[in-house]
Amino acid sequence: MALNRLFANLSITSTYICRQRIHTCTVSFASKPNIIKPRPGFGKAYRRIVHFPEEYTVKPLEVTNLAGRDPITGRVVAKGIGGGIKHKYHWIAWVRDGPKEGPPQEEKVIQVMEDGCRTSNIALVAVGDKLKYILATENMKAGDILKTSRDLPRIPVRANEGDAYVLGALPFGTIVHCIEKDPGHGGLYIHAAGTYGTILRKQEDRVIVQMPSKRLFSFDQHCMAVVGRLSNIEHGNTPIGSPQRNRWLGNRPRSGLWKRKDGRHGRKIRPPKPVKEIAHNTKSKIPAIQMTMHP
Repeated sequence: MALNRLFANLSITSTYICRQRIHTCTVSFASKPNIIKPRPGFGKAYRRIVHFPEEYTVKPLEVTNLAGRDPITGRVVAKGIGGGIKHKYHWIAWVRDGPKEGPPQEEKVIQVMEDGCRTSNIALVAVGDKLKYILATENMKAGDILKTSRDLPRIPVRANEGDAYVLGALPFGTIVHCIEKDPGHGGLYIHAAGTYGTILRKQEDRVIVQMPSKRLFSFDQHCMAVVGRLSNIEHGNTPIGSPQRNRWLGNRPRSGLWKRKDGRHGRKIRPPKPVKEIAHNTKSKIPAIQMTMHP
């Protein structure tokens, strides 16, 4: 009888464990569907859609303002976006390409202007018989001559503000922006107003750059970078000043109903720490051990 009861208990326990596992698996699969996450840097934009033509142009491009809505479903995704002044979009030529040997290519700055779709100013530059937009540096002005080269010389070059060279051609301590991730793919890093990176050192064929976040990134020495600090330095220090100007910037206000944050992420009320006693150590010292050569 005792053995039968033992086997009955074991069968009940195993059935319960199996059901629990099945239930847990069912819940986990139902609550976590197979979602393909987007790659970093290629997310959706819910503020505006820019209608790019097939070929590059300096003509201001048409923009469709989304006001925080999904462009396909039309539902509100980002509640903090809405309104704002309607701006045209200026297409930036991110690739600063130059000769790989010989003298650098010269470019002339035609005009420096503000752009409503980005924080830093932009500059209209003439290269031969073509025009293009680039990000303006701190002291860039109309009439400046910029140099661009992909040559990697044996001795570092003395570059001026706005010049574009490969990272391996610039000396240590140079401040740069618009750094390429891969050679020839265009400037991807450091676009915000007033930001810059600093070239610290080299490791074989890699160049270590300190980013605006103080993190250290290692780039290929053939990646292009533009010398200097980006323009519109006071962008982060300028107060908005009024709620109406905040609406001009495209920021939709909240409901205005104040509510204390509660739940697991709310305010934590923890007991005070115990009293730490600060006193002089009165313990006697351990006597020194004298060792002799005799047993």
